[in-house]
Amino acid sequence: MKVLLAHTPEMRRNYYGDRSLNGLRAVADVVLHEGDQVLDSAGLVSAAKDADIIVADRMTEGRGEIFAQLPGLRAFVRCAVDIRNVDVEAASQAGVLVTRAGPGFVQAVAELAVGFMVDLSRGVARATADYHAGRKPGARMGRQLAGSTIGIIGYGSIGRYLAEIAKVLRMQVLVADPFADVSDSAIRHVALDELLAASDFVVCLAIANEQTEKLIGETALARMQKHAFFINLSRGNLVDEAALARALLENRIAGAAMDVGRAPDQMPTPELAKLPDVIATPHIGGLTPQAIEYQSLETVRQVEAIIKGEAPHGAVNADRWTRRA
Repeated sequence: MKVLLAHTPEMRRNYYGDRSLNGLRAVADVVLHEGDQVLDSAGLVSAAKDADIIVADRMTEGRGEIFAQLPGLRAFVRCAVDIRNVDVEAASQAGVLVTRAGPGFVQAVAELAVGFMVDLSRGVARATADYHAGRKPGARMGRQLAGSTIGIIGYGSIGRYLAEIAKVLRMQVLVADPFADVSDSAIRHVALDELLAASDFVVCLAIANEQTEKLIGETALARMQKHAFFINLSRGNLVDEAALARALLENRIAGAAMDVGRAPDQMPTPELAKLPDVIATPHIGGLTPQAIEYQSLETVRQVEAIIKGEAPHGAVNADRWTRRA
């Protein structure tokens, strides 16, 4: 069985690792993509012409045209949760299985949220930049997390884990998620408008889809308190970036932090990230050895199951998988 690992060498180092690569090699004949550029559709078809399975990073698109051009392809395995750039319908029509990895980055992303809150409220990055530039930092009054209110938009795995951390930090916890059940009496389940108006820290962890496109726009930002901070750890398309920039420049909110945005690879948009009172990181929320290994090892288990003709956990179209053998 032949497997194409579509990651570039840099992506392999950061997002796959030797342990998972060795695990993959133990069950299949692995072909590596050695180019520095992400494979486009034509490049992917060429590289995978003899492959039974493609294991792809989040940047490698599974466009519809590739599946018909790869008649021997049995499965497209995504080493990430996000499969929005995979044409699942086209894969299904061709009988190709599509899988996704589970969220092994829950703790890592939640911890980054806490770091963002501390940085925003205490001016850590600002003071550090001043010192590095040889300037004397101004001493500004901060806000302690204990006693503050955190509003978590989206009560999935990360939101639940972050809520537990916030409770330990003695924060008041609000959650807005129309599809979630909140049984913890220490957490208030409220409408989004109430959360925005009452929170000192608004943390966006909602799922990205058509319904949540620009969820945080002019109207939502206008409901936030002037001293409040906005943090985005979900996806850039949940935010109207022009509206957020205006809110920041007009001092209608105190600041923002983001690990995601509308730039390539879901990174923060540089024009927004460079604004005053903004801290940004280049989509590294899940970039820890534990989180990366969780997802990459899951692809190894998925490939093992596919070789056996079994639909693995994480399959999204198992009922239309006709290329099993």
